[in-house]
Amino acid sequence: MDHVYAYVDGPLGRMLLVGRVGEDGRTALASLSLPGQKGAVAVRDGWRLAPEAFTEIAAQLGEYFAGRRERFDVAVAHSGTDFQRRVWEALEEIPYGTTVTYGDIARKVGSSGAGVRAVGTAIGRNPLLVVRPCHRVIGADGALRGYAAGLERKESLLALEGAA
Repeated sequence: MDHVYAYVDGPLGRMLLVGRVGEDGRTALASLSLPGQKGAVAVRDGWRLAPEAFTEIAAQLGEYFAGRRERFDVAVAHSGTDFQRRVWEALEEIPYGTTVTYGDIARKVGSSGAGVRAVGTAIGRNPLLVVRPCHRVIGADGALRGYAAGLERKESLLALEGAA
């Protein structure tokens, strides 16, 4: 698979989009990273700068940040372990403008109790910030916790959605 990337400016900074081009020529989003993000993807040798491959996701991001989109509809390149994928699928089910706790996600994926920490780790490895809404997960006490791109950005996203 051919890796392509592009940069898109937004209110959270210059986002790096990385995708994989399949045999059918379509691009599946593999990563969305924000400046200064813990564990952010870096452009690698052999990847091709291709803004045209991200026209649709860039438009959807613009709509989201303008308050005109609540869900993203883009092809996603699958990655992660089975457990991570279950957690990430649970994130995608959190409605716009609402929050859930790490414990809620753990119960949803059948990993309550000590599994809450594993859920937090899986959420922290979400490669699709903003698009896969890990910013909607908060602590059991209602406090903002653990966002790879910084709590101020998490707070900004929740405020945009009217959930802060």
